[in-house]
Amino acid sequence: MIEQYAEIAFNDQINENTWLMGLRSSEIVKSAKPGQFVMIRVRSSSDPLLRRPFSICGIKKDLFLVLYRVVGQGTAIMAQVGEGDELSVLGPLGKGFRLPKKDQEPVLVAGGIGVAPLAFLAQSMKAKAFPFLMGFGSAGEIIDLENLSGGRVEISIATDDGTAGHGGPVTDLLETFLKSKKAKGKNLSLFTCGPKPMLKRIAEMARYHKVLCQFSLEANMACGLGACQGCAIRASSDEKNPYVLVCRDGPVFPAHAIDWEAL
Repeated sequence: MIEQYAEIAFNDQINENTWLMGLRSSEIVKSAKPGQFVMIRVRSSSDPLLRRPFSICGIKKDLFLVLYRVVGQGTAIMAQVGEGDELSVLGPLGKGFRLPKKDQEPVLVAGGIGVAPLAFLAQSMKAKAFPFLMGFGSAGEIIDLENLSGGRVEISIATDDGTAGHGGPVTDLLETFLKSKKAKGKNLSLFTCGPKPMLKRIAEMARYHKVLCQFSLEANMACGLGACQGCAIRASSDEKNPYVLVCRDGPVFPAHAIDWEAL
C-alpha cells in the first residue's frame, strides 16, 4: 500500500457525465492488480473530509487510470482539476480478480461505471478475443473503453431505453450468450461489476448454468482499510464470519461468498 501525491497527467470528459483521469505513479502502477482500487482525497482541505474510492481502470506506462462519474460534491471537485495538479492517493487496496486459467474462456459483464475494473482486467489478460458485455441507461452514457481494454474484446452494448445496441438490461445479452452455441461445452469464467440488482441476477444465472463467476462489489467506504467497517455486507452461510468487508475482503468475491438475498 502506497500513500503519496500523484500528479494528474490528464482529466478528460468522455461523455455527458463521466471523466477519465490519468495519475502519475510508477509505484502504484507496478503493484496494481485488476480489481483493486485507490482512495483519493479530492482536495487538500478538510471539506470534504473523507477520501473517495475509485477502481483502477487501467495502466499506461507510469500512469494509472481512474474512471468516475460526477454524482456529488467530491466527484464534482475532481472534474475541475487538471494537468499538473496533484491529488493525495492511497492504494492499491483490496483483493482483485483471479485471472482465468488457460482452459477457461472469460466473459466480462459490466453495468454503467462498473466497466472500470473490468477494463483493467481485460487489459491484463492475454486470452484470445472474448465477450465484453456492457449495459448503460442510454446512448449518451456509453463509455468507450475499447482502446483501454487491449483490443481483443468483442464488445456488445445494451441500453435500458433502447437508444443504442440491445434495448433492455445487459443481463439479456448474457442470457442469450449462455444459451448460444458459442458457450455450449465451454469452460466459462464470468467477471462482473455493476449495480446490485444486475449482480443478483447474474448470480442466479451463473448458478443455473453452473458457471464460475467473480463479482466486484461497489460500496460506500470511509477508510478503505477495514477499520471503520462501514462497507460490511452479509456473507453466505458457507463463510466463517457472518459479515465481510468490501474494502478488505474484496472488492472482488466469488459468488458463493455473498448472501445475495441480503444484498
